[in-house]
Amino acid sequence: MKPLEALPPEREIAANLGVSRVTVRKALEGLVAEGLIQQRHGSGTFVAPQPHRIEEGLSHLTSFTEDMRARGNSTTSHWLERAVGAVTPEEAMHLTLSPGSRVARLARMRRSEALPIVVERSRVPVSIMPDPEIVEGSLYETLHNLGHRPVRALQRISAVNLGEADAALLEVPAAAAALSTLRVAFDAQGRPVVMTRSLYRSDAYDFMAELVSAEAE
Repeated sequence: MKPLEALPPEREIAANLGVSRVTVRKALEGLVAEGLIQQRHGSGTFVAPQPHRIEEGLSHLTSFTEDMRARGNSTTSHWLERAVGAVTPEEAMHLTLSPGSRVARLARMRRSEALPIVVERSRVPVSIMPDPEIVEGSLYETLHNLGHRPVRALQRISAVNLGEADAALLEVPAAAAALSTLRVAFDAQGRPVVMTRSLYRSDAYDFMAELVSAEAE
């Protein structure tokens, strides 16, 4: 069956396969959990669309906006948070801030070509960016305009299962697999200027790195 094609009703599937409707219902629930089909209340069950996979190289430091722009993809954002608050112990450690410092908090869900791709949650010291409302598009471009363009970053990638809230934002089933990244970026003076935790749809996003033998260097 093709993406977005409607599946027959449960009763028809059960009759055609000679199994009970309970068996059919459990099978469909399993396919929903795997992201292969979608159930729409009042409309029926459909084959899930297969998103075009995006590959991001790990050899260059770019923002999501810059990376998508280089591919010719359009991007949109849905803001979840733009606020200022007291730094947490984890944020203080990564951004080398003292207890009691304040950070700008930015969270948004990013789309590429209308497909939800990533939920980003960034933290910037208020000494660098006092007002998070000034960020409209690329956070890195905003930091560049403030004189703190990120030029180097440390990034950790891990596999996670999405909670219900993030899964809903990315339009995938709860507990679906995702790629989690923690990136701390530094400016030309070596100061950590932004910490970002991101959750990427694993069915639509890949990270790619080129590896070279030490003997070839």
